[in-house]
Amino acid sequence: MLRRSCVFTLILSLLAPAVLAQTRYTYPPAKKVEQVDDYHGTKVADPYRWLEDTGSEDSQAWIEAQNKLADSYFASISERDALRKRLTEIWDYERISAPSKITDGFYIYSRNDGLQNQSVLYRAKSIDDPGTVFFDPNKLSDDGTAALSGSSFTKDGKLWAYGVARSGSDRTEWRILDTETGEHLADALPPNRQGGVAWLADNSGFFYQRYPAPEAGAELRAANRFPKIYFHKLGTPVSDDKVIYERPDDGELTSGGLVTEDGKWYVIFTSKGTQRMNEVHFKELTKPDAPIIPLISDRENSWSFVGNDGPVFYFRTDKDAERGKLVSVNVLARNRIWKDVIPHGKDTLNGVQMINNQFVANYLKDAYTNIRIYDKQGKHVRDVELPGIGSAGGFGGKQDATETFYTFSSFNAPPTIYHYDLKAGKSKVFRKTPVKFDGSQYEVRQVFFNSKDGTRVPMFISHKKGLKLDGSNPTILYGYGGFNISMTPGFSVTRAVWMEMGGIYAVANIRGGAEYGKEWWANGAVLKKQNTFDDFIAAGEFLIKNKYTSTPKLAIQGGSNGGLLVGAALNQRPDLFGAALPAVGVMDMVRFTEFTVGAFWKSDYGDPDDPKEFAALYAYSPLHNIKAGTKYPPTLVTTSDHDDRVFPAHSFKYAAALQAAQAGEAPILIRVETKAGHGAGKPTTKQIEEQTDIYGFLIKSLGMPLK
Repeated sequence: MLRRSCVFTLILSLLAPAVLAQTRYTYPPAKKVEQVDDYHGTKVADPYRWLEDTGSEDSQAWIEAQNKLADSYFASISERDALRKRLTEIWDYERISAPSKITDGFYIYSRNDGLQNQSVLYRAKSIDDPGTVFFDPNKLSDDGTAALSGSSFTKDGKLWAYGVARSGSDRTEWRILDTETGEHLADALPPNRQGGVAWLADNSGFFYQRYPAPEAGAELRAANRFPKIYFHKLGTPVSDDKVIYERPDDGELTSGGLVTEDGKWYVIFTSKGTQRMNEVHFKELTKPDAPIIPLISDRENSWSFVGNDGPVFYFRTDKDAERGKLVSVNVLARNRIWKDVIPHGKDTLNGVQMINNQFVANYLKDAYTNIRIYDKQGKHVRDVELPGIGSAGGFGGKQDATETFYTFSSFNAPPTIYHYDLKAGKSKVFRKTPVKFDGSQYEVRQVFFNSKDGTRVPMFISHKKGLKLDGSNPTILYGYGGFNISMTPGFSVTRAVWMEMGGIYAVANIRGGAEYGKEWWANGAVLKKQNTFDDFIAAGEFLIKNKYTSTPKLAIQGGSNGGLLVGAALNQRPDLFGAALPAVGVMDMVRFTEFTVGAFWKSDYGDPDDPKEFAALYAYSPLHNIKAGTKYPPTLVTTSDHDDRVFPAHSFKYAAALQAAQAGEAPILIRVETKAGHGAGKPTTKQIEEQTDIYGFLIKSLGMPLK
């Protein structure tokens, strides 16, 4: 098992002659192997293929040496202790979620006292009752690396199915708790990429998805294909679970389902990879032998179930509505007629909840939230007045609920929970977040810039009020640009500390996201993926041109698909940026399909087996477009040894290649976290330590004093 070193004195004494005293860094040796693959006639060298065997002695030795090098660099930053102290101080605040009503007299909410590694679930009798501890994930492991990952109560609240992920893995094990006795049932699902649990109304069993079990020892990297939906009857062995639905025609199809609130229908959604376009099937649960009936048989559009009135189903869809609309259909009608309930409009319909027998519609208006309420005929009732430019989420509850909760936050506004009376149409503050941060001293603005092809792209910029725009401000430019995921304004204690330090935080809403609907995503995917990089580069140019910052003060940051974004932008414009922070990135675009769920990403990236799509992938692949002899800015690559979503070898190979190519004096470092995964469920202690290292790196790289 890898260990992050804490004994900096010894490390410094060993590395100082080779690293700290020279103008150029001496990196841990990374052997090169003669590995060349042929892709449609193009010879692609892969000299660091051996790093894909992450458990080998060679890989472990390389990782250990890289961590020692990174630790020695971080230890040399005098501001690090002050950074850690401030991050710990601001992180230490009580975080409480909005309560969720399970049934009468049974509410659930989460609470973290500030520095707990995992938030604790509490059970309360009412929304004003402080309640008692219901489930404490911190007791699952001594180091806080086991996290709650999935939760499903029966309609009457008597049984609770919950998933546990260990060391950051996407694989979860599920158990069943009797909420009245506190005892666990014998029923349990072994670790797998479970797709969640959907209970029958009578509590006799549940539906769930699982993949074929990988070979022992290959759990981290094995490709995941051909999942199936099973039904588990309580009191029976998992080995007896019956397959309810499967798609042997395509291993990249994945299905999941839900039981409607009235308990009468099971609705199945099938998509390919990470595409939002999906099929829909349903089964009548009141008839034991009822078949599974197709409702939507193609995968050309997105269909999200909202609710139902008996056989009348409501969906949010983008069929004939690029930015989304709400439709209804009687699924049992001989001739199904689809009706528009909330028609297509100029803003993006991000999601819809059915509460109080009304529809609460969450719109994105230039990437920030706008909430509108409609009656069941689609007539506009009112807007929910929000405090400003930011993000609002929540609005959960059953279809007949008359109250709900939502949370509002922005870059300068810590989350505030509001209680909303659906009958009166009134919001009132339910709980404020006691963060030691004065958001009134900071401002959030939205700007627009033109990309390379003239496309108008929005960007949020946050900083201290009165900041002088003279090009000297340290700036983080963050981006994602993929998988139909929108980057909306939200609060983060790490962003707050950055702004306290005098930094600017900018988020570019580049193509590939869902900010402006289906076309905005499609114009940043597959053969048009280069648009996302062009948008991101144009965002950096805008910040420099308008004197928010300058090249030596501009850092770029992104994680996962955003790590790919940073790697590609860095290759294409190493002269534009002063530092780069690619995290858990997809860096090998010709082999990403070989690991874990990578094949599912072909919907966004394309298929290396397709000659045309391979050419596009190879043209921007971060690993394959590093140029020897280039002066790259300071770069800190971060990943985790248990990341089974984006296999860590992506970052290992990329860091080794970038270190070998570096012609400049700036450091190229990789920080490998242990017993952690892609990010979800990471303990608070690890988050603080990682952020201390990242900001310490930027202090040194951008030449900024700690304020």
